[in-house]
Amino acid sequence: MQLVDVSLRDGNQSLWGATGLRTGHVLQVAPLMERVGFRALDYSSSTAMGVAVRNHREDPWERLRLTRAAMPTTKLQFIGTGFRFISWETSHPETMQLVYDRLVANGIDRVVVLDPMHDMDAARETARRLKQAGVDEVVGALTFTISAVHDDAFYVGLAGQYAADPHFDRVYVKDPAGILSAERARTLLPAIKAALGTTPLELHSHATIGLSPLTYSIAPDLGVEVVQVGSGALGNGSSLPEARRTVANLREMGHTVDVDDRALGLVCDFFDGLAAADELPVGRPQDFDAGFLHHQIAGGVMTTTRRQLREIGMEDRFETLVEEVGRVRAELGYPIMVTPFPQMVVSQALFNVMGERYATVPDQVIRYAMGSFGRPTAPIDAQVLDRILDRPRARELASEPPPASPAELRKRFPKGISDEELLLRAHMPAEQVDAMLAAGPAPRHYNPALAPVLALLGELGSRPAVHDLAIAKPGLRLSVRRSAEGTPVA
Repeated sequence: MQLVDVSLRDGNQSLWGATGLRTGHVLQVAPLMERVGFRALDYSSSTAMGVAVRNHREDPWERLRLTRAAMPTTKLQFIGTGFRFISWETSHPETMQLVYDRLVANGIDRVVVLDPMHDMDAARETARRLKQAGVDEVVGALTFTISAVHDDAFYVGLAGQYAADPHFDRVYVKDPAGILSAERARTLLPAIKAALGTTPLELHSHATIGLSPLTYSIAPDLGVEVVQVGSGALGNGSSLPEARRTVANLREMGHTVDVDDRALGLVCDFFDGLAAADELPVGRPQDFDAGFLHHQIAGGVMTTTRRQLREIGMEDRFETLVEEVGRVRAELGYPIMVTPFPQMVVSQALFNVMGERYATVPDQVIRYAMGSFGRPTAPIDAQVLDRILDRPRARELASEPPPASPAELRKRFPKGISDEELLLRAHMPAEQVDAMLAAGPAPRHYNPALAPVLALLGELGSRPAVHDLAIAKPGLRLSVRRSAEGTPVA
């Protein structure tokens, strides 16, 4: 049995709002993660790259190159939909090819194809382009959900199509809401594996309502070869099952998990220490919550939704919002609650709770109703569809020009910039990219254990009354005094 660790991408997104990890953190823990024996790391996505620029003023391409240098053998995974990069707008196919080319050139060697509509024609085209770019391992996603139309036969049919396409190397069942019970897994996973034949099967199931640890413990007997986990503070909660506990459970069930236990412990200790130093939440084992079977809001979206409600003074309406999410999802044809659809469904539900239902409709929901993201698995409620499309904004969006090709993008931006910078500028506000470049290279080191000392020194240094500071221990004495101009001098 092998493990894929999700701490750097999905764990960070689910528990820390995608903003908890910076380049220094990643580079500090990367050599340890290299030693564990993970089959791959769920490393990045277009959302994560955007957060690096927008929130931390760090170059995500530089982070990737440095991580690859620190981890020369462990596969680094990127997950994407195949039709967009960073922004919510649909990208030109040749622009997506450029994205894939640059991801491979900078160190990505494993990519998950996550078509949110399970549009197999689109998924096959994306896989073809990924192989053209040189991606070593292409993984097809079967995104699990519960609805009137997503039965075992639905997923078996998709699995057979993945297995028949030579551009897919592996398949994984992705359960973003953590609602795959052991009972359902006993029928679903063997049926999928039978359709896959020799194509390896992986399982990615969030721990949001406490089901996935038990499902993981029986997964090897059902045809699963790899389970995906979070390490230390970045496991459990709305993330995925915690790595050490998963390893212990699998071994107790008689399965071999070939990882370096000491290195895994050090990785977990790092994330635990980082959570304590930066006052970040720690994933905890969760109680079963039947409500999730209704709304299926994934962990990262749930965290963001609670924060948004708190910011607008509507935190007391959370349960009402959750009920509305289930209603909106049914009306929109049961979209699977995986990016970008949770954001769309939750945004629409929030507008509905704040005022008249569907009086306000976000652009992305209009695009969804227009078919920009593919065909819904079930038809959209006819009355809702009419209400969404019968508005001036829908007609404006219908007349939008097609997405720009790389050649057209290059005419818009300064000559001589790299393809990596071009892709950032084409999909993000100019001021955010400018701020990233102005900030220079990101710090490459971060030791959580030093955080209390650095905080103390920063606080003392900010007090004008403190003129001299001495730090002493056996064999070391460091003195700092404030100059006449107020600048610290060693």
